[in-house]
Amino acid sequence: MPPRYISRLRLSAFRNYPSAALDLDGRHLVLTGPNGAGKTNLLEAVSLLSPGRGLRRAAFETLGNHASDQPWAVAATIETPDGPVDIGTGAAPDEGGRRVRINGANARTIEQMSDYLRLLWLTPAMDGLFTGPAAERRRFLDRLVTTLIPSHSAAVADYDRATRQRNRLLEEDADPLWLAALEAEMAAHAAALHFARGDSILHLQAMIAESLEDSAFPAAQLALTPLFEDRHEPASSAALEAELKSLWAGSRGQDRAAGRTINGPHRVDLEVLYAQKHMPAALGSTGEQKALLVGLILAHARLVQARTGITPFLLLDEIAAHLDPDRRAALFVALDALQTQCLMTGTDPMLFDALGERAQRVTVRDGRLS
Repeated sequence: MPPRYISRLRLSAFRNYPSAALDLDGRHLVLTGPNGAGKTNLLEAVSLLSPGRGLRRAAFETLGNHASDQPWAVAATIETPDGPVDIGTGAAPDEGGRRVRINGANARTIEQMSDYLRLLWLTPAMDGLFTGPAAERRRFLDRLVTTLIPSHSAAVADYDRATRQRNRLLEEDADPLWLAALEAEMAAHAAALHFARGDSILHLQAMIAESLEDSAFPAAQLALTPLFEDRHEPASSAALEAELKSLWAGSRGQDRAAGRTINGPHRVDLEVLYAQKHMPAALGSTGEQKALLVGLILAHARLVQARTGITPFLLLDEIAAHLDPDRRAALFVALDALQTQCLMTGTDPMLFDALGERAQRVTVRDGRLS
């Protein structure tokens, strides 16, 4: 039994679940059933026990059950080395977002959930990560960083909000003093998120290198594209803030004409190479790209455990797709080695036969669990 696991899960008026309840014993959980039954909805519910908007990045007001006038809610009991902890989150219509309760009391911040559990996930929507737009790779990276540094999610959201405000002020030809103040705020958030990304990649790359010889999954070589095209990147947070403020102040006319902020950490890309083949991940086969993603998530789970003492729970949606039998078996062995609880979904129960008694199995049909 892992040292930390979800023992109870309760959903109320969430997606296609009027209500749902699961009691778990610490083993992996396999959810099987037809497409549209609600398997991914259940994983999404669990993903909301972390900072951010969950694995679908859906607006909170869209998560409720359409047949119910009750607000949606998700609650879980987490067994920890220090005893059980009850965590719940749900709609907060008056606040325009959601609220979090821990052991019956309102949490001070959303990030407080991360004191008790961390979450990582893979979904079919991420299968095209290496060939899709840079924005998707930034979001993937920011999710990884948030699992290490829970405040990162708020830094990204605050930077995006400030950037949108600057774009509007540029359109309105606002007072330069207002723009300068907003650019100073942007620069502070930008420096925090940029250095968090860089440090996380550095540590993740070291963790990948440690297991390069004995991993059943291909290794990734990661790098961020340069933040600046025409100048040296400062090595300190204060220097980077100053550089960005100067850059944005000098590019207001150009940005106004473009209708957007042209430079900043919202424009960088995550470069991924298939290390063993020395080729861009985008050139790999579908199966190779899937295996590369799996290897990245496994390595990051080990990194989070090493640096925080909390091994993340893994939410693996349709994980067996594009994995051959040998690699599926290797995945299950790797999941066991993490000593954490994994929630997996699939349409075919036979794909999970290699797990044997190491997993609980639940059938999902039309929002009902059996």
